[in-house]
Amino acid sequence: MEYYTLDIAGYTHDLPILPIGGGVKICFFNLHGAQALTEHCGKKIAELIPGAEVVITAESKGLQLAHVVARELGQEFYAVARKSKKLYMKDGISVSVKSITTAEEQTLYLSLHDAELIKGKRVAIVDDVISTGGSLTGLERLVNDAGGEVYARAFVLAEGDSADRTDIKYLARIPILKE
Repeated sequence: MEYYTLDIAGYTHDLPILPIGGGVKICFFNLHGAQALTEHCGKKIAELIPGAEVVITAESKGLQLAHVVARELGQEFYAVARKSKKLYMKDGISVSVKSITTAEEQTLYLSLHDAELIKGKRVAIVDDVISTGGSLTGLERLVNDAGGEVYARAFVLAEGDSADRTDIKYLARIPILKE
């Protein structure tokens, strides 16, 4: 397997290079199960977004990252946009999104509890990777629909042209590779 070695704000990590179709390969980043990496990234992201009152992420790869960021910012709760509607989400809100890592359009759901948590607050959108911005757009819409203010957008990695955006913060950039 081929790897892309990356320095993530002082933490060296090897990312496997995986084809996603259409002659495109990505440097695959996965926080699941990587405790030391998640702690490092979460603490570094928290430093980028002081003043955020609530953190929101999309499941699933952003969950443990949001946990660390919220803890570091002294927040008791963080909001989670789910990719399927759970039984307790009868009165929540939803938006449809498309991202580079999903073949079909998907819907993000926010519970009433999380919508209430966001209402009237400065919200930091936190996730592992930004690429096309599809997931970010969905999260921004959820924050706005819930009555929150998008205060910051912070990612561990910015992929491809997303690193040129001026409205986001990130710890490192990765390329999109052609086969």
